[in-house]
Amino acid sequence: MWGVNDGAGSGLYIPKIAVVERIVDETPDTKTFRLRFEDEDFASSFSWEPGQFVEVTVFGVGEAPIGFASNPMEPCPFELTVVARGKVTRAMHALKVGDRVGIRGPLGNCWPLEQTKGMDLLIVSGGCGLAPLRPLIFHVLANRNDYGDIWLLYGARTPADRDYKQDLETWAARNDMYVLQSVDVPDGTWKQHVGVVGSLLPLVKLNPEETAAFVCGPPVMIKFVARDLLKMGFTEDRVITSLERHMKCGVGKCGHCCINHLYVCTDGPIFTYQQVRTLYEIDI
Repeated sequence: MWGVNDGAGSGLYIPKIAVVERIVDETPDTKTFRLRFEDEDFASSFSWEPGQFVEVTVFGVGEAPIGFASNPMEPCPFELTVVARGKVTRAMHALKVGDRVGIRGPLGNCWPLEQTKGMDLLIVSGGCGLAPLRPLIFHVLANRNDYGDIWLLYGARTPADRDYKQDLETWAARNDMYVLQSVDVPDGTWKQHVGVVGSLLPLVKLNPEETAAFVCGPPVMIKFVARDLLKMGFTEDRVITSLERHMKCGVGKCGHCCINHLYVCTDGPIFTYQQVRTLYEIDI
């Protein structure tokens, strides 16, 4: 539905070798990997858009889809933020600097950043859902005059479970965006909001008719945040999300991510809530 970059040459079907340059422990179960392609010519021509993803091969283990999580203005090396949940992602967490993986992509469509120019932006994220929104935030801050007010609402289970803590601190210190954070279970040092991320919405001062809402997180979080946004006056086509669904091939061939007539890997992963409501496992 929005612009698609369907891969760079053979990178669509044949994995390119990338080397792990840096590993950052974000939370107890989440790591960010900085990767650079061995093929310098391929690396120099590699580009991607916020919202897209790659298929990562851990050799001898398998392949998994992971969204870009770094600055799109610096396309390579790039960063992927990985939660250790399955066989491949647990194997990724065992990688060390200097190890090699396979990369296919970029795949999928992107956040509608051109279509939302001139609008206010409301960015709502829960847990690891901040990863696919991080490139969007980098883009809008680098092109700050193209957008109106920017609000970021971020929720996590505990203060320690927040991803990109330094980024959150940096963004909160800016005078051209609003950052509100919330946790479900505070510790003795937490001075901000307590509760689910949706409980921050009443604090937002935006006109829904002039705002695009970007929402990413667990399905249950998307469900309740979207419901609250609709009550605030947002229309379903102004609520935009990135879907998490089991993908295999990444190119619309295997059918693992098919939802009725759409494929998350090629028609998405970015959809409006209007599409999500009718196609995904979310009721409102």
